[in-house]
Amino acid sequence: MFARLITDSVKRRPRRKMLTVAALALGMAVVTVALSVALDVGDRLAAEFTSLGANLVVTPQADSLPLEIGGVDYRLPKIKSVFWHNNIIAFTPMLDLRAEALPLSSHFWTDNVPVIGTWADRMVSLPGGGKFETGIAKTNPWWKIEGRWFSEDARECVVGATFARKNHISIGDPISLATGAITRIPSPHIVAGILTTGGPEDEAILVSLADAQFLAHQPGLYRKLYVLALTKPEDAFAHRDPKTMDQKDFERWSCTPYVSSIAYSLQEVLPGSDVRVIHRVADTEGQILTRVRSLLWLVTLAALLAAALAVGASSAASVIERRSELALMKALGAGSGMVGFLLAAEQLLLAFVGGTLGYAIGYILARIVGTKIFGAPPPPSFLVLSAVLGLAILVTVLGSARPLRRATRCEPAPILRGE
Repeated sequence: MFARLITDSVKRRPRRKMLTVAALALGMAVVTVALSVALDVGDRLAAEFTSLGANLVVTPQADSLPLEIGGVDYRLPKIKSVFWHNNIIAFTPMLDLRAEALPLSSHFWTDNVPVIGTWADRMVSLPGGGKFETGIAKTNPWWKIEGRWFSEDARECVVGATFARKNHISIGDPISLATGAITRIPSPHIVAGILTTGGPEDEAILVSLADAQFLAHQPGLYRKLYVLALTKPEDAFAHRDPKTMDQKDFERWSCTPYVSSIAYSLQEVLPGSDVRVIHRVADTEGQILTRVRSLLWLVTLAALLAAALAVGASSAASVIERRSELALMKALGAGSGMVGFLLAAEQLLLAFVGGTLGYAIGYILARIVGTKIFGAPPPPSFLVLSAVLGLAILVTVLGSARPLRRATRCEPAPILRGE
């Protein structure tokens, strides 16, 4: 009987009910888009920010760090044994020095040329028996190269764009490099590519790490190690000093992929080194994420407020239209509680329909927004659906509370007399 009353009420006044459903659907669609993007934006931004390059740099406490012991990689593969090893995307050692260069286009040596030794593309053997491909192309994906990176097995190099322009160097030209007293012209490196970074590397010559170690007379050593890790943007908790934390807070901090907690793990497996965060990358990520999420929450609150006002107006108009019907029900013996329960049940039914429809519309819009901004749509989420339905019910209850209260307190006699 109760269900029949609700069904008959909806059928008799479909226009008013459709307006309520439409208001809820539009509001919940905006909420769905905002929540879907907000829940997914952290991972998406973290993935996007990997294109900015390494976010950690390891430097020695002494002059340099050993790369190998007895010709065998010993220290660097241990990076992939830390707790956050799956978050370590790439790492690249570097050794910088100054050398003399003799390009093909010149008959004179150029003094004090920056030379950077690194890995272009290196397959590292891991302690567990696996392989890990890494190199400068992965830790610095934003570097632009014309041609290709040098081969680790060939006597090749990559020349910075500014140095190449000043010395009229093209791909395929030979360049001889030497340090110390030059008694004979060494075998040249063949230019495999021209590098553009917008930084000091544009003035440098990049060679394999082994060649740089030979020129610097420092076999098996490097001076900097750049690490690219997939991290969670840092919040206020992440900036706390782990030495001041109790055991519970320290476990929470170390089990969260903050860039600082990953740096702490690397420090433990690379004794004798300092692991520092490259803050221009980490801070930018956190600031953008905070601003994006703040904007999304602001949009969500605005949509909820608009939906509540629309539901309140529609509910008040519906109560005014049904004054005679409600007065007749009370005159026939229905109590205020029964009248209020009937009206509330109608509103909750509309909230469920409007929330479900709003989630469907919002998810379609969220896929469009996610694809346009991040290149991938957010996955469907039962959590978002539950939150949207809960918010739809809350908005409906708050928006229609005052009109329903007035409906339950109306006196039937004056209304039926037309007063």
